[in-house]
Amino acid sequence: MSGGGAAPKPGEPGVRAGRAAALGRLFSRFGRLFQSGRLLQDGSPGGPVLRLLVRWVRRPLLPAVRLYRRNIQLRVVAATLLMSLGVVLLLGFVVIGQVRNGLLEAKEKAAQSQAAGGFTVAKEKADAPAAPGGRDGDGTSGRAGRTSVNWRSDLVEQLASGGPGAFNVVALSPDAQDVASTNRAPRVSGGVDFASVPADLRSAVARGTGPFETYAQIRYTGATEDREPEPGLIVGKRLNDVDGNAYELYYIFPLTQEEQSLNLVKGTLATAGLFVVVLLGAIAWLVVRQVVTPVRMAAGIAERLSTGRLQERMKVTGEDDIARLGEAFNKMAQNLQLKIQQLEELSRMQRRFVSDVSHELRTPLTTVRMAADVIHEARSDFDPVTARSAELLGDQLDRFESLLSDLLEISRFDAGAAALEAEPIDLRVVVRRVIGGAEPLAEAKGSRIRVLGDEQPVVAEADARRVERVLRNLVVNAVEHGEGRDVVVRMGVAGGAVAVAVRDYGVGLKPGEATRVFNRFWRADPARARTTGGTGLGLSIAVEDARLHGGWLQAWGEPGGGSQFRLTLPRTADEALRGSPIPLEPEDSRRNRERAEADDRRESAHRLAGMPVQQRVDRSALPGAPGVPPPRPAAAVDPAAMPGSGARVVARPAGESEESTEQVTEREDTIRGR
Repeated sequence: MSGGGAAPKPGEPGVRAGRAAALGRLFSRFGRLFQSGRLLQDGSPGGPVLRLLVRWVRRPLLPAVRLYRRNIQLRVVAATLLMSLGVVLLLGFVVIGQVRNGLLEAKEKAAQSQAAGGFTVAKEKADAPAAPGGRDGDGTSGRAGRTSVNWRSDLVEQLASGGPGAFNVVALSPDAQDVASTNRAPRVSGGVDFASVPADLRSAVARGTGPFETYAQIRYTGATEDREPEPGLIVGKRLNDVDGNAYELYYIFPLTQEEQSLNLVKGTLATAGLFVVVLLGAIAWLVVRQVVTPVRMAAGIAERLSTGRLQERMKVTGEDDIARLGEAFNKMAQNLQLKIQQLEELSRMQRRFVSDVSHELRTPLTTVRMAADVIHEARSDFDPVTARSAELLGDQLDRFESLLSDLLEISRFDAGAAALEAEPIDLRVVVRRVIGGAEPLAEAKGSRIRVLGDEQPVVAEADARRVERVLRNLVVNAVEHGEGRDVVVRMGVAGGAVAVAVRDYGVGLKPGEATRVFNRFWRADPARARTTGGTGLGLSIAVEDARLHGGWLQAWGEPGGGSQFRLTLPRTADEALRGSPIPLEPEDSRRNRERAEADDRRESAHRLAGMPVQQRVDRSALPGAPGVPPPRPAAAVDPAAMPGSGARVVARPAGESEESTEQVTEREDTIRGR
């Protein structure tokens, strides 16, 4: 049996009750908010409260979390400290438990031996016959002169005198109604409160014949009333007094010494454990430092190498694994520097070769052009074959001059000599000039160029010459590949960006061609003739012009569904782009794709149900898609900006529409509010 526990400190229950009540009110409030659904709804009274609470909790933790993520030495030391602390705590609990069990076991054995001896003495004293002369064998009054009152008092005093301070003795009557009587009142020693004996122990003693024991809190009365309660071991047994009346005799053993010994062991283990944890943390710090320092040095050198400082090397000392790693890193850096220098020299030679050849070709090309002009003007005097040759010669010279100009422009980009002359311009004016120049080609192709979104100014700081060159290239390509259908030029402005999108409904782009279309001299169909004398460098120059502005030039297309090229520029120079006012995938294509997917699902459901499949509607006649043939499944096109645009682009799954600048701004504001 067991009983009792540590006594609460004065005033502590009131403090705990107050804290518990406050926490209860707080959780009750949050519970009502959750039940009403207002805690997580945006714009509701509960939403800002939760966001403020989360922000208030996370704000002081963010620097520590960032440092923990970036510092491997701190993570290793923290893990070592946590694991060593766990081991020390576990070991401390085991040791303290063993010591506690050992002390209690030894105390129980000593208490049982002492109590057994006391019970034997009490039984012998009650059963002993009176000695001649009216005296008992122990010198007390004879049986006839003895009373239970004096006998119990003498017995408690005699038994308690055998161990003053080590234990106390309590004699109690089993009948509660006799407690107040004189002859059967409780007898105690050492000022012990007889109420310290637990009721369950008294019930067990009253029902049984053997000794019973339990742990309980020992309280004191009388002169020792100010003494603090202390844990103790109580051993009791039911006996008979000289009158044959049953009574209960209890031995109470304080556990003060055992508690002091256990506290000493706890303090020793806590001090030793703390010292061990700190020592292990220091050892882990020193050991990890020897490994992390070279790694940090290598990381710093790698960062400097990435910035172009190819002469950086690691300092190698010793012959261990770290030293071999440093030597291997230095060899790698040396080989990398050599290869980069070779590639730079080769690239420099190639650029110089292209630039020199382009410049050197100008003089003979000018001479050939003058001769060709003379021949072309006199072609009416030639026979038809020679006249046709003169015309072909003039056309190819025009293409040659265009190619030479593009090569010179590409060489300027490669050499980093391209300069941006930005000034505020209205893109509507540039678009009108481009359309005016492309209208003859559109009329020859049977196409019509339509402009949307020109109701308001579209102003941006840009180089008008370069922007016009980009848009001219996009519009001419759209007319050439539009197969006689309309070409739509859409303009938009929102936030810090402006955009111009050129949409055609021609052959479109195959999967993977949306990124390769900007490669130099790349052609979607090598067998397709260039009716306008293209050089294959137009889109390459256009994307370089877009990068020079800090903008994006992106392409979208699907086989048979046309294509769309979108130019996005920042409204002010040196401003980072966050999105585009115009989605990369056209709205009509998205609607047609959604309808096609809905039709596919409907047909699948009809097939499963055994119903006749309805005939699909020709979407070329649907509003919003003039001249568009029945849509085919859209190709998965990566809508990210071209590499090197300087923009931060997040990849999206195929088919997902791109966010506009307003949507991006609204989402970022929402995130900041959280």
